[in-house]
Amino acid sequence: MLVVINAALLAVGAMISGGTYLSPFNLQSMAGQLPEIGFLAIGVMLAMCAGNGGIDLSGIALANLSGVASAIIVGSFLSSTDNETAFSIAFIAVALLTGLIGGTFNGLLISRLNITPILCTLGTQMLFTGIAVVLSDGRAVAVGSPELLSQIGNGLFLGVPISFLIFVSAAGLIAALLKFTPFGLWLMLMGTNPKAATFAGFPKARVLIATYATSGLLAGLAGVIIAARNVNVKWDYGTSYLLIAILIAVMAGVRPEGGYGRVICVVMATIALQLMSSLLNFGGLSNFVRDFAWGALLLTFLAVGRYNLVGLLTPNKSRKLV
Repeated sequence: MLVVINAALLAVGAMISGGTYLSPFNLQSMAGQLPEIGFLAIGVMLAMCAGNGGIDLSGIALANLSGVASAIIVGSFLSSTDNETAFSIAFIAVALLTGLIGGTFNGLLISRLNITPILCTLGTQMLFTGIAVVLSDGRAVAVGSPELLSQIGNGLFLGVPISFLIFVSAAGLIAALLKFTPFGLWLMLMGTNPKAATFAGFPKARVLIATYATSGLLAGLAGVIIAARNVNVKWDYGTSYLLIAILIAVMAGVRPEGGYGRVICVVMATIALQLMSSLLNFGGLSNFVRDFAWGALLLTFLAVGRYNLVGLLTPNKSRKLV
């Protein structure tokens, strides 16, 4: 279905734009914009797979905090113009560390205090946003355009945006982690049947901590991409990203009840949403119309998924009992 949706969007875009939609420049532009929301969507997928109402609502807030904290800390002892390479490496390291710490904090609260994940990450979302506001005084923090960081956000390799290649590589690593390691098996089985997982002796707390820590690390990576594509970072960047990340996960077939999700489907759904967003831009529609479209799509996919699930679980009335 996702392949058909992507093909249809490409065909419609080509028709209404006279071919401009499929120009190399527009395709490169879409591929460069995709990673920052794609990383957040994979983080949402991992949390949803854990079950028990698992969802990470703090992704974009943690991404913004990672960028703001890194810009302030690294900028206090390195210059983005005089020490470009050192500044870029330090910025990336601090942003990833901030994301990892924030995600681990989420995992500890959920696993040790048994807080419902959706409420826990709603609280940490506001906490991370508040910290970013305090650190930056509510203003944008300048990052500049150091060579390495600028190349990550805007550079090309063989005509493909470097940020997109980073996203695909990270997605491949997460997919391999879920498919070929005990962590992936534990995560999916824990989401399918948490009681059985507990009685089977799965390290439930450690799996939850690792899951949300990975989600936080992906948020930190999104923060790096956001900073690399812009000359500054701000606490309120990407206010609609949370809704879009959840929509991507639902479109990708990730079960809200937990226990199932595929990274390749999340990547395909992210591409579909980016194609659709660009298509709406070509149609001259405002951001408000796009937000309406995302909300309507989310409700539609949830309703269809629920209908299909009920249909699978409802026994056939014509079937004879033996």
